[in-house]
Amino acid sequence: MAQPQIPKLTAPNYGNWSIPMKVLLGSYDNWDIVESGYDKPEDEAVLSYAEKMALKDSKKKDQRALYTIIQGVDESTFEKISNAKTAKDAWEILQKSFQGVEKVKKVRLQVLRGEFENLKMKSSENIGEFVTRLKTVTNEMKRNGESLDDIRVMKKLLRSLTRKFDYIVTSIEESNDLSIISIDELVGSLQAHEQ
Repeated sequence: MAQPQIPKLTAPNYGNWSIPMKVLLGSYDNWDIVESGYDKPEDEAVLSYAEKMALKDSKKKDQRALYTIIQGVDESTFEKISNAKTAKDAWEILQKSFQGVEKVKKVRLQVLRGEFENLKMKSSENIGEFVTRLKTVTNEMKRNGESLDDIRVMKKLLRSLTRKFDYIVTSIEESNDLSIISIDELVGSLQAHEQ
């Protein structure tokens, strides 16, 4: 079986890097050890044989996860995590470095909210291009802690289209309850109209 390609982290792609890394680590059954870590006993000598084996297994999983994370970073980023002893420590260092501490995340989220509200379809864009821009902003907002439901995104999409879509927007709003259709169905309808 072929070894999966480990995504490479660069400074601007942390959000898009972390998603496939979580999936990859999960496929190795190592995400739980990255997320929660493992308990290190003060005195291993007092552990039973079963507890020692479980600890050994946890350490092994942790080192595999740490190795996978290290493989996913470039040389300059490696310096940030080179002293991390566990996968959880390395992940948290990367998260703080690239996603920022809570205050920075809040500021970033405010900027993204403004970007979301000001997003309008350009006359030179087609539906697919505009939806890609909209999804990029909404995904980044979600990664920074915003809870966006599909209905809010669909309403924003319909409000932000160019004038040539006015009558189809009215038709969609009157004939469909946005709570029972998906974003993909809505986009499909708009793309069919665009054709």
